[in-house]
Amino acid sequence: MTVEDILKKLVAFPVLGGESNLAIIHWIKEYVESFGVEANLLYNDQKDKASLHCRIGPEMDDGVILSGHTDVVPVEGQEWNTGPFVLTDKGDGKLYGRGSCDMKGFIACCLAALPEMVKADLKRPIYFAFSYDEEIGCLAGPELARTFNTYYTETPVYAIIGEPSMMEPIVGQKGIYILETYVNGSAGHSSRIKQEVSAIHESMRLILWLENKMNQLISDQRLDDRFQPPHSTIHIGMVHGGIAPNVIADKAQFYWDLRTIPMDNVETIVSEFEAFCRKREEELQRAFPGFSIKTIENHPPVPHLDTKVEADVVDFIKKISGNSKLNTVAYASEVGQFANEGFQSVICGPGSIAQAHRPNEFIAKEQLEKGVAMLQKLIHELSK
Repeated sequence: MTVEDILKKLVAFPVLGGESNLAIIHWIKEYVESFGVEANLLYNDQKDKASLHCRIGPEMDDGVILSGHTDVVPVEGQEWNTGPFVLTDKGDGKLYGRGSCDMKGFIACCLAALPEMVKADLKRPIYFAFSYDEEIGCLAGPELARTFNTYYTETPVYAIIGEPSMMEPIVGQKGIYILETYVNGSAGHSSRIKQEVSAIHESMRLILWLENKMNQLISDQRLDDRFQPPHSTIHIGMVHGGIAPNVIADKAQFYWDLRTIPMDNVETIVSEFEAFCRKREEELQRAFPGFSIKTIENHPPVPHLDTKVEADVVDFIKKISGNSKLNTVAYASEVGQFANEGFQSVICGPGSIAQAHRPNEFIAKEQLEKGVAMLQKLIHELSK
């Protein structure tokens, strides 16, 4: 099968983040095993989702992990000109379909290169690591990355996460943490705003504290010019509360995300916010004993990536990608989870992140060709 044939099959599986991915992962497993490679599934507790991992080549140290995710984001509410789960070739050098770019294109490249991997006289192994639920918080990444230190007797050295980067090596990524804050105040007539405790007013103060914290980080020169913007960001994306203009809101909630550059610590920022919340509780419980503020995780923190330019993997990825320009990204991926397990990690894959998550998502055929070419160079390097 060509890389386009494989991508057509993968796009046809409409697996959204949070949904069962067993259909697509079983198809990949059967495909991989048709070449005599043992593929292993790592199930979630409910047994309705699974990651796949396998080794191609000898049981030797210093192999390379190729990582991708099988889930995609929803298409509901988007205006598509083609069927989102039917890979469509309009004759313009692009292939349209949900996940074509993010990131089934890279998985298709891996599977298209598999026959050559199997035939090659590899001196060091190549591993596949395909996960689920990346799009809703990189939920399967930690366990999958950890498996390469527990399941295999040998130790891989590099991890290449094939997120769309136009085949440009990515050595830095911001971490991300998404949280939900709930405020419980006292309801009453709006004329009694000084006698009651408005959950909306208090939410406003918390939101202002978060914005001021971001500005403080900037003024304190907590900057990393590799990123755009070059500082950690705190963003409030959703706010809910109140039932009428003349009723003091007794409940309010807001959702926020924290994207940190490598020098900043997520836990430190969150703990400072919590300290401010406890101070507000202490003050306002004098007026209303039931006043409370509670912050919970929307999903666990996704760690940053900070691969140093002098790391061996940087020269390696430059060589096999044919691209010496290094970059960083602000979006989240599983790359930091692999780095945390001790693997020198980078992002490098076909397609542009500008196409991800939008209607009429596409990947250029030229990018697929470059993705396969990179893996052919990988095979060559590991056969020396």
